[in-house]
Amino acid sequence: MKNPRSLVLAGLRDTVPMMVGAGPFGLIFGTLAISAGLSPAATLGMSLFVFAGSSQFVAVSLISAGAALPVIWLTTLVVNLRHALYSATLQPHARDWSAGWRWVLSFWLTDETFAVVENHFRTQGRENGQWYQLGSSLGMYLNWFFWTAVGVLLGSSIPGLSEWGLDFAMLATFAAIVAPQLRQRPILVAALAAGATSLLLHGLPYKLDLMVAALVGVVAGLLAEKLFRPQRVATEVA
Repeated sequence: MKNPRSLVLAGLRDTVPMMVGAGPFGLIFGTLAISAGLSPAATLGMSLFVFAGSSQFVAVSLISAGAALPVIWLTTLVVNLRHALYSATLQPHARDWSAGWRWVLSFWLTDETFAVVENHFRTQGRENGQWYQLGSSLGMYLNWFFWTAVGVLLGSSIPGLSEWGLDFAMLATFAAIVAPQLRQRPILVAALAAGATSLLLHGLPYKLDLMVAALVGVVAGLLAEKLFRPQRVATEVA
């Protein structure tokens, strides 16, 4: 049986490259939130209680644009719908976990942690996997909060910090997450559909292009999963 402590440390270790990529992203969020008029407490509270990088950025941009609360809620909901697919993918590995473990780890489930944990379960097995995911989740959570705090501190003292191009690190991280998954046809279909929609609708107000693209990608991925599933089952039976 795998030792819980070693699994926590392994999850943390395997997530370090993702933490490096997310660091500048968290720093930029802290500076943008302050420049958008959020208080330091509200900014730190978002990273503590929301903990969803992309949705936090979208929410801050909508707040600064004066969007109504229902628009902010709906947009962030749609942006985060991809986590439902993450949960569905991990569910077979987590079916024996207690409700407490599922509640806690579902809050901490991010793109980066999903990529690390899904790869571990697929290649190393799921024995005591909740401890591995806990290590990855804690690493990302504390890292994101730390860099948000740094961004809050620097936001008022270094003008134009958000324009330094630090967000490239996060783009590279997302590319590293997505690229290996594109070997699966449903995910490839979802990525192509979302990307095409985003390009076609680029420039819509209130980030509606992102919201629609995320929704189209989720729907396309689900349809592709249903379309390709019979072929996969037939191949496995043969």
